[in-house]
Amino acid sequence: MLAELTQWLVEAVLGLGYVGIFALMAVESSFVPFPSEVVLVPAGYLIAQGEMHPVIVMLMALLGSLSGALINYYLALSLGLPLLRRYGRYVFISERSLERLDAFFRAHGPISTFSGRLLPGIRQLISIPAGLARMPLAPFVAYTALGAGLWSLILVLVGYLIGENEALLKSYLREITLAVFVGVVVLVAFYIYRRRGPRETSDEV
Repeated sequence: MLAELTQWLVEAVLGLGYVGIFALMAVESSFVPFPSEVVLVPAGYLIAQGEMHPVIVMLMALLGSLSGALINYYLALSLGLPLLRRYGRYVFISERSLERLDAFFRAHGPISTFSGRLLPGIRQLISIPAGLARMPLAPFVAYTALGAGLWSLILVLVGYLIGENEALLKSYLREITLAVFVGVVVLVAFYIYRRRGPRETSDEV
């Protein structure tokens, strides 16, 4: 079943082409919940098969991510927190999400628009607290481009490696999936520990 789903995603991305990658990445970076993995991993696979060009894929992914992030940024900048709290649920933004995003942005500062792009559950909406804080546009775009570019590159590389080692993937699909999941969990846990550890230690003293 997983093989059929993967094949369907690959064919869908190929059919959408570069403009489709741009549009879907813009959606993924806005307030609509949509996983970038289902776009860029198949795109990386198609690169390995010679069906897509890596530079154009990365450019479309980056421009799409920036477009979606800017939508969230200007939405927060123009509406403000009270209206987002009141009407955010109609565009998939809950009050709990707003509180979590605001706490993350306050804890990490403007660079969170970079680091937040690498964290599940934070990545899509980290532009909102930046807009609410009226973060200057130039550093916002720079940090967002770095984070979105790095995340896109990781996903494209995963797809590319799948395309280069398709037989190996079919033989060890379960083990590879488990290893990737464990790796992501460890990285996120280490990041949280590094951020909270010194603060908790100082509080105890």
